[in-house]
Amino acid sequence: MKLLIVEDDTKIASFLVKGLTQAGFIVDRASDGDQGLDMARHGPYAAAIVDIMLPGMDGLALIGALRRESVRLPVLILSAQRSLDERVRGLQAGGDDYLSKPFSFAEVLARVRALIRRSEGSPDPTRLSAGRLTLNLLSREASLDGKTIPLQTREFSALQLLMRNAGSPVSKVMILESVWGFDFDPQTNVVDVLVHRLRRRLEKEVRGGGDMIRTLRGVGYVLDAD
Repeated sequence: MKLLIVEDDTKIASFLVKGLTQAGFIVDRASDGDQGLDMARHGPYAAAIVDIMLPGMDGLALIGALRRESVRLPVLILSAQRSLDERVRGLQAGGDDYLSKPFSFAEVLARVRALIRRSEGSPDPTRLSAGRLTLNLLSREASLDGKTIPLQTREFSALQLLMRNAGSPVSKVMILESVWGFDFDPQTNVVDVLVHRLRRRLEKEVRGGGDMIRTLRGVGYVLDAD
């Protein structure tokens, strides 16, 4: 499944391309609006991620041109602006969703997948399950063996990533990029601290719950879903 990223910031674009490729997508990138419009016209792409501030044609003009040509490509807008007016402008221009910078990769991936599901007529799942664990994505509540596990925002994001990849290794870099976004220090130990805290919360509610998250030395972590 192919995605198009229209982003002139090399650091952000590289972050998105790497993460989405690891998530199983084929990703093309345009560095300005005119190139992005040409690529979007000739696709096919399952969805596009478009920055508003671009060299040449800006993101809103790009989206407007696509809609006038009846190109129904689902578009996630990225913007450094957080105002309601800016969000309304983006959606009125024909964008399907809007995300302010800075952002976490987990949110980008979730929104892109939701756009694709909606375009295909599939309902959005509101709950993730992996073995004894359940996540309610609407209420942002976690439960283990039916017992509610109170989680902070980053703990929830990390557990969501582990559950989406249950049974498969998740590297520390993937967790850093997903939870902290593209602006992180790869030498930091915050992932170890976060996973340790997450294990303690699971263990506190259900004996042995913390053992569900295993450390793979030199690789990262894996969530046992059995």
